[in-house]
Amino acid sequence: MRFALTTWGSRGDVEPLAGLAVALRGLGAEARVCAPPDEEFAELLNRVGVELVPLGPTVRSVVANPNPPTSQEAFRLAPELVKARFETLGEATKGCDAVVATGLMPAGARDVAEKLGIPYVLACFHIIGLPSQHFRPGRRPGTPSSEDETDHKVLWQQDAERVNGLYGETLNKHRKAIGLPPVDNVRDHVLTDQPWLAADATLCPAEGLTDLDVVQTGAWILPDDRALPEGLDAFLEAGAPPVYVGLGSMAAHAPKDIAQVAIEVSRAHGRRVVLASGWAGLAAIDDMDDCFVVGDVNQQALFPRVAAVVHHGGAGTTTAAARAGAPQVIVPQIADQPHWARRVAELGIGVAHEGRRPTVESLTAALGTALTLGTRAKDVASRVRGDGAMVAAKMLVELAG
Repeated sequence: MRFALTTWGSRGDVEPLAGLAVALRGLGAEARVCAPPDEEFAELLNRVGVELVPLGPTVRSVVANPNPPTSQEAFRLAPELVKARFETLGEATKGCDAVVATGLMPAGARDVAEKLGIPYVLACFHIIGLPSQHFRPGRRPGTPSSEDETDHKVLWQQDAERVNGLYGETLNKHRKAIGLPPVDNVRDHVLTDQPWLAADATLCPAEGLTDLDVVQTGAWILPDDRALPEGLDAFLEAGAPPVYVGLGSMAAHAPKDIAQVAIEVSRAHGRRVVLASGWAGLAAIDDMDDCFVVGDVNQQALFPRVAAVVHHGGAGTTTAAARAGAPQVIVPQIADQPHWARRVAELGIGVAHEGRRPTVESLTAALGTALTLGTRAKDVASRVRGDGAMVAAKMLVELAG
């Protein structure tokens, strides 16, 4: 069996597909990943022996600028990605038994699968983008909803209209070119009535919270057996567990003084720091030996050895910290990150920082609270499952069979 897995987004969108591909290989199936051609994504997939088919522009070229992407840039990117999916997936899915799509609204993936007559699965890593009677839709480029509007049905209909504005014209143009009729609701067409939720049920409960028949597989985790960077093991052994600080792919959104604030706060609590440079290029603020800077690092090996994890609230980092039993301070910036911040606070395994730009005072208070949550974090860790990729792989094989 052969499967095409596709996404466009940051590492948090690509790495789960690598985990799914490895699980499928364990069942004797083949998988290729159609994803952005960023160098680090290519290295990630090459490391685990999974084929990368480049799709669309690099993510860094879009998000790693001094300022966040504008609405105008979003309206240029959306049709570009639709076109790329028809062209790239049109070739990459030949001979495949099913298509799995994730990441930024993958309009075009279902349509290619439909033309080939093979199953299509939309997978998401949280429930924030799924229509619901319980919460408002997130922000999208386009005409915003009124802040005074409280009817969730109306708000989600307006969300669908914004998706149509971004993707509809280009999607239907390409559907017509391959002999398919137009669709009038792109969002619901992409999501389907039964999306898969690749998130842990303890961290992201979904039953009864959306209008769709969600199938929850658990998080798709890629096993990582890489050694820690040279010198890091010795650093960890040289004193009490440090605080990890990292903002992942947040570049334009990262508070400019976050490294300064986080290092000062950690020192005030008597803790050393492991600082992940990430796409924001975080760097040490002086030459003291209590701060160790890392690039891409094995979080599965590192997080069980830290006192707390201060991060942006991406689904992957949140899950990795939760599995490791490390208390968290989440400083959410965009998208689903406020959701993860609220959830770790609800579970009592971390603190949701109020606001995107922490001060020394606010982060001191948040970290101080988090450092008291170690016992609770370890208790919840025992309930966070790590087999979601294999669960999904078995479901895919059955679906395609």
